[in-house]
Amino acid sequence: MLHLNSHERYYFYNAVVDMRKGCYGLCGIVQNELHKNILLGDVFVFINKRHNQIKLLQWDKDGFALYEKRLEKGTFDRPGNTQNCTGILLTHVQLQHILQGIVLKSVQHKKRYTTYV
Repeated sequence: MLHLNSHERYYFYNAVVDMRKGCYGLCGIVQNELHKNILLGDVFVFINKRHNQIKLLQWDKDGFALYEKRLEKGTFDRPGNTQNCTGILLTHVQLQHILQGIVLKSVQHKKRYTTYV
């Protein structure tokens, strides 16, 4: 089961993906284009050309977990000005906003204390 939390890393693949790809096809993108190790348990996010379908891929200790959502109406928002980036690190809140249909540019956050580890 997918649970978004602050302890996971979420990478957004900023290119068009053929949604006919399964676990191993998306795993190839992660290794060959993002140059990341899929076995670390990070979550990788892929969106199709029409922005109405999203897939999340994660290694779940004993196998791949692939989550898919297809919208009947509307589109998923992509992270802001990311023209030259292939892999964008998202927070769990940003991913939650994308999945819920919230426009990322319109979200405003108040200042909070954070510690960087």
